[in-house]
Amino acid sequence: MMKMDSVSNVLLNMETISLLGPKHGSQFFLLSPNNLFPVRKLSCFPPKSLPTKPSEYVRLKAMTSPTCDEQTSNRKYMKLLPSPWTDRFHSVSDDVSEMDALTKEMDVLSPKVKNKLMSFQGSDSTKKRILMIYVLVSLGLAHHFKDEINETLQEGFEKIEEMMDGEDDLYTVSIIFWVFRRYGHNISSDIFRRFKMNNGCFKYSLTGDAKGMLSLYEATHLRTRKDDILDEALIFTSSHLNSIAACGTCPSLLSVRIQSALILSQHWNMEILVPLEYIPFYEQEKDHDEMLLKFAKLNFKFLQLQYLQELKIITKNIIYYQWYNELGFASNLPPYFRDRIVENYFFVLPIFIEPQLLRSRMLLTQFFTSLEILDDTFDRYASLPEAESLFNSLKRWAPDDAMDKQPDYLKFVLNSIFKIFEDLERVLKTEGRLYSLDATKDEFKIGAKANFDLAKWGLVAHVPSFKEYMEVGEEEIVAC
Repeated sequence: MMKMDSVSNVLLNMETISLLGPKHGSQFFLLSPNNLFPVRKLSCFPPKSLPTKPSEYVRLKAMTSPTCDEQTSNRKYMKLLPSPWTDRFHSVSDDVSEMDALTKEMDVLSPKVKNKLMSFQGSDSTKKRILMIYVLVSLGLAHHFKDEINETLQEGFEKIEEMMDGEDDLYTVSIIFWVFRRYGHNISSDIFRRFKMNNGCFKYSLTGDAKGMLSLYEATHLRTRKDDILDEALIFTSSHLNSIAACGTCPSLLSVRIQSALILSQHWNMEILVPLEYIPFYEQEKDHDEMLLKFAKLNFKFLQLQYLQELKIITKNIIYYQWYNELGFASNLPPYFRDRIVENYFFVLPIFIEPQLLRSRMLLTQFFTSLEILDDTFDRYASLPEAESLFNSLKRWAPDDAMDKQPDYLKFVLNSIFKIFEDLERVLKTEGRLYSLDATKDEFKIGAKANFDLAKWGLVAHVPSFKEYMEVGEEEIVAC
């Protein structure tokens, strides 16, 4: 039995997640319904290294043309250091019996939580359920109750005006808005007009409600371009929350939550990291539910052990050797590429956090590894003719006429990409989702073109304008 007296006992080994990135996580990825590939908003793109020295005239001596193998064997490149994470998880304990014990405890609690969610009575029962859904999301438990959540929100959205009539609590209105928007229901932002004065400004009295102000701030991060009132609310809450957290008038854990949210809101945080911050806060709430708290700790510990087990698999034996070593990246490629399989796994984790999605995590880890090798091939090793041949082959999804004359390493890169997509096709075919593969291939080709354009600029010493770079860089978001 796991000790429940302190959340620190549950989160002890969380460095396996938090050490690989900033404490507050990274950009949140939105999955397209037609696509395996995550869609994300345009962020900053690190500039590629381009030659800055002026061109110089040199004497050339005529020589016999070297073979492809001779060209690549004499090519200069910087060998990258191995990943510090590859062997890190081999010695970490992942006791299967502990996972079984956690599962049994969660199986007991799950129906009780479900019953609590669906048993609210009275005219405000739907409202109470939605407020509980927010707690479930924040505690990392929402995936256990998908059907109940969808049923509640569908019912609530059909009578949204009746439900919100007369509601003037800032926290309640903000949380209801946040939950509806998070699950794809386009609730109107006009519900926040009740918190404005006649002059169009937000009521200053709202600043006395620290929890409500934080909730309104979180709600603003689900705004669209048409939600002008939420643009105003973001300015209003941001300016006051800093002083609220600093003045010491609110509880210390709420102050920590405010400071954390001002750095990265819950909506944009990694879903797996939200409970890490919310569980200690919820435990200190006077009205917290002990059953929910216990379930959240058990669930978080279970997920932690699940991810550790998967990391041991991909870096030690089964799946890692089945696809990574059998393809032979290390033996068939010069060491110009990043061997970052663990980092790729953590890149995938925010997209598929649920324990039953093991296969999706493994497949997408393979996919991002292929993107990484493609990116490094274009950026760090391929000559211009090689890069062009690789791009043309990917564009056709078949070797081009020049590929037969290319070095063996380039043929291997192309074939390994095709092999990974064959694995994806085999899985998706059994699920009747081949349309997802076609869309993913299209995205991959877009990324290949962007990588080729950037590599070509570097190889010919072309320095693009900012606009020119961003037109290509925007497409390169599919590459690591």
